Amino acid sequence: MSTRLQREIVARNPRRKSAVPATAGVPGVFLDRDGTLNEEVGYMNHLTRLQVYPWSGEAVRKLNDAGLPVVAVTNQSGIARGYFTEELLHQVHEEITRQLAAQGARIDAFYYCPHHPEGPLPAYRLACRCRKPATGMVEEGARRFHLDLARSYLVGDSFRDMQLGFNAGLRTILVMTGYGRGELEYHARQWPRKPERVAENLLEAATLILEDLQARSPLVGATSAEPNL
Repeated sequence: MSTRLQREIVARNPRRKSAVPATAGVPGVFLDRDGTLNEEVGYMNHLTRLQVYPWSGEAVRKLNDAGLPVVAVTNQSGIARGYFTEELLHQVHEEITRQLAAQGARIDAFYYCPHHPEGPLPAYRLACRCRKPATGMVEEGARRFHLDLARSYLVGDSFRDMQLGFNAGLRTILVMTGYGRGELEYHARQWPRKPERVAENLLEAATLILEDLQARSPLVGATSAEPNL
């Protein structure tokens, strides 16, 4: 399915309430984009600013090889703020797809939220169900790929990402790329709840996921993983 159609699944009913049963099916992995898959550069208002991390291809390929659906979920309020267009966003996702494919890896779907409740562009000025930490994007991905949220994972570089994971009933991993290290060092003491795991980057997170799944089900991975915060 094209990036444009993937977006439409999320954005066509942004106010609609939705619930996916925790036992809907198989485990999967939800990935934040900026700071997790690629470098965090603030608002990515030009394609030349995209820098996919060199380890992202290997990380995503490991998850693909294990048969896990991999879904990117990203807030993109720069659209609502008028900083860049949805067309540019599609180009960014197409370029990420191309770079990962060159390493034998794939993101099964990109979901994004273009809204902001105070955005200057009326078409996107919306308190929606898809803006993280609201769970709309996760619910859409879980429905499409028949995911069991209680056995699925959220990997991201911010506490907002972790909140999304908590809200959706996912297992959470904070990566030290992007905003992650600063968030952990300067703000973790104030967090009402901490992520299950901390990883240096997405590749380490992928390894932890496979180990955790193996520990819980001998058909998938290798050793038990205790919280390390």
